[in-house]
Amino acid sequence: MIRKGLRHAFERDRQFEVVGEAATAAEAVRQAGALQPDVVIMDLRLPDGSGLEATKALRKNNANMGIVVLTMYAGDDQLFGALEAGASAFVPKTAPADEVVAAARHAASAPSAFTAADLAEAMKRRLAPSGPQLSPREGQVLRLLADGMSVAGIAKQLFVSESTAKTHISKLYEKLGAANRAQALMTALRLGLLEAPDAPKF
Repeated sequence: MIRKGLRHAFERDRQFEVVGEAATAAEAVRQAGALQPDVVIMDLRLPDGSGLEATKALRKNNANMGIVVLTMYAGDDQLFGALEAGASAFVPKTAPADEVVAAARHAASAPSAFTAADLAEAMKRRLAPSGPQLSPREGQVLRLLADGMSVAGIAKQLFVSESTAKTHISKLYEKLGAANRAQALMTALRLGLLEAPDAPKF
């Protein structure tokens, strides 16, 4: 049904001529090799495998072919998977047919320039630091805890009251999901918030 709808959308647009259809990844790669279309619309989930693998195969064989990846599962992993596979555009199946046609037009003119409606937001999400974000003061407290300092020692080092030091430590534990110093330090090491101590040299 989706192929039929897309065929009608492309046939209505006089800039395109539909030269073939395929129901499987293997058939798509074979037909694309034989017909050499300017643009391929590739579903991600096909009966015999992944549309991403088919996209990689098409891109390997033809650097100038436009490839539009179409998927029902339009998450960041799928978007970046399409980008890494060499697709020219990424469109969710929920998008209007006109968007697919517009993506195909882009793919035909700039096959190596990837486009997706959510690309900027997806890049922000990918580049955003993961894990708890510690304030500069919490970072100081973490390092002092790692040095084995007591609450009194931390308070003295930071020129604050013991009550304030306890508050900082409590907030730090909360962010790290820890119940005590040992758990906090182990979690901080795992998240890369602390460097592991150097092994002793002999």
